[in-house]
Amino acid sequence: MTMEATFNIEAYSLGPLQTNCYLLTVTDGEQERGIIIDPGMYAGRLAERLKSVKLEAILLTHAHFDHMGGVDDVRKLSDAPVYIHDLEADWLTDPRKNGSMRWQDVTPPLSTDPAEYALDEGQTLDFIGHSFQVMHTPGHSPGSVSFLCGQHLFSGDVLFRQSVGRTDLPGGKERDLYDSISLKLYKLPADTIVYPGHGGRTTIGYEMANNPYTA
Repeated sequence: MTMEATFNIEAYSLGPLQTNCYLLTVTDGEQERGIIIDPGMYAGRLAERLKSVKLEAILLTHAHFDHMGGVDDVRKLSDAPVYIHDLEADWLTDPRKNGSMRWQDVTPPLSTDPAEYALDEGQTLDFIGHSFQVMHTPGHSPGSVSFLCGQHLFSGDVLFRQSVGRTDLPGGKERDLYDSISLKLYKLPADTIVYPGHGGRTTIGYEMANNPYTA
């Protein structure tokens, strides 16, 4: 059994691609502290909620436009630093790399200021009184990462409920994706709860038994 992490998890489905943004919070006395994972497009929906939260960090699982489109909105509200894997650091500032230039029927070209901090395999990040393990899980994109805290895994666009991330976008590699899932994510305890970048949550055990792409 994994150790239960004690924080509140709020999920927001943002933008035309219905990207999951996660707000994790704890309350110390009267102060609510939090982190955000993947503030997707049109993050203005979060503005009112974030007024009562002292945000400690903005964590990005990867830099596709639908996951990073709201970064600047959240920065302006909170001054929280941004964390992303070095392999996609320049995607934040380049609409061609983050995909927003390609999908102009969905979004105008998007760019943000550079991230303050780089992520890499095996790092441990301490926020809101908890430790988050960084797992480099490439395949959907070269700098994709997943964040593990206790029994909670935030998998970005690597693993979904009964599906996996696409690998046909620039930098995607099918072999890397399946290695990330089978050699890293599927090594986690079966009761690990998976919070993906799109769709509903699942568990590692359920996906090992039921995901048709990894059977």
